[in-house]
Amino acid sequence: MVENLPVPYDRRVWQQALALHAAGYQVSVLSPATSRFPSLSKQLEGVYIYRYPMLIEGKTYLGLIGEYLWSFFCIFLGTIFVAARRGFRAIVFANPPDIFFPIVWMWRLFGKKTVFDHHDLTPELFATKFNVDKSIFLTFFYFAERRMLRAVHKVISTNESYKAIAIRRGTRVDEDVIVVRNAPDPTRFSIRPAEPELRRSARYLVAFLGEIGQQDGVDVLIRAIRTIRTTLGPGVVHYICMGGGPHFDAIVAYAREQGVADDITFTGRADNDTICRVLSSADLAVDPCPGSPHANLSTATKIMEYMYFRLPIVAFDLLETRRSGDTAIRYAHVGDEAHFAHTIVDLLQDEAGRRALGECGRRRLDSELSWRISTRNLVALMSGLIGSPTQGAQDADALAPTTPAEGANLKAHSGP
Repeated sequence: MVENLPVPYDRRVWQQALALHAAGYQVSVLSPATSRFPSLSKQLEGVYIYRYPMLIEGKTYLGLIGEYLWSFFCIFLGTIFVAARRGFRAIVFANPPDIFFPIVWMWRLFGKKTVFDHHDLTPELFATKFNVDKSIFLTFFYFAERRMLRAVHKVISTNESYKAIAIRRGTRVDEDVIVVRNAPDPTRFSIRPAEPELRRSARYLVAFLGEIGQQDGVDVLIRAIRTIRTTLGPGVVHYICMGGGPHFDAIVAYAREQGVADDITFTGRADNDTICRVLSSADLAVDPCPGSPHANLSTATKIMEYMYFRLPIVAFDLLETRRSGDTAIRYAHVGDEAHFAHTIVDLLQDEAGRRALGECGRRRLDSELSWRISTRNLVALMSGLIGSPTQGAQDADALAPTTPAEGANLKAHSGP
């Protein structure tokens, strides 16, 4: 189950569901319904999807309380419905939020195996989003995270930093925590012939892909564009920002305010075709997420997706960004927006350097960060908890999720 995004729009949950289904397990998914994913029940590529109506999306303290209370009630009833309708032997709880530990306790009493898929650091995310370091809400989020980490049989972490937190804050032992990284599913993407018209007559094309929230740093990119425009001149670089989110309208307005709106194409939430076309045509890709405790420890999926398309990348020098990209990224000093802008300029003017970074990134993705490795870890975890499926099992090394029909507009997830 997942609370904050519908499936199959939540790419991580959907890829995991397809991987387990391909391994021979019967898989049901519980998630919210939205205007783009309105059906409350359907079967998609062998996976049973059940959704509850998301009546409120919290953007303030009171909004979060309302959203989480409603979601808790719906997910409590939803798990009972799925148990009665299809049955299950194990349940995986994906965060945020981390409030479902009472439901974990209930299902453990009924003999079910439980797993916490630790997508995000909810306390750090809350502190970054609302710019607070102390509040009763923050205290509660730390408490809830500890309860979730300790309540389940096993924990899935998105990277080594999250695993260390599960061990330290959740007092788990090493063998109780496995890493399943946010690697791109190669069946989602294909490298296409470049489309020069996407440049809008500019010499260079720079791409951004991801969620546009308050904490994602797209405002940093807007200010960098203004600096780059001053350095290289107007019309030399065009930018395509693919993604939507709660801060989207504010960012579009901010681009107009900063006088750079004509340099940017905002696509909103992009489907797979748009993503492939743009990333196959771009000269460079960026992750403008600034330094914060949350960003430093979180893996931006966009980094691996850029690497798939052999794109050189400019990003701030954050711990998990470096662990993902290693030498395939040009790093800007954390907190130094001018250095970020000038690093983009320098790399745009270094064609050989761009080509070398792009090839380095693709080699690293194929050898060390592939979804095949994560799939193998996930299937091994489930086999250890409930045993191998009796029918339809495949070699985990051969598993590869397929692209969902309804998921034509899947989230290019930035975040863990």
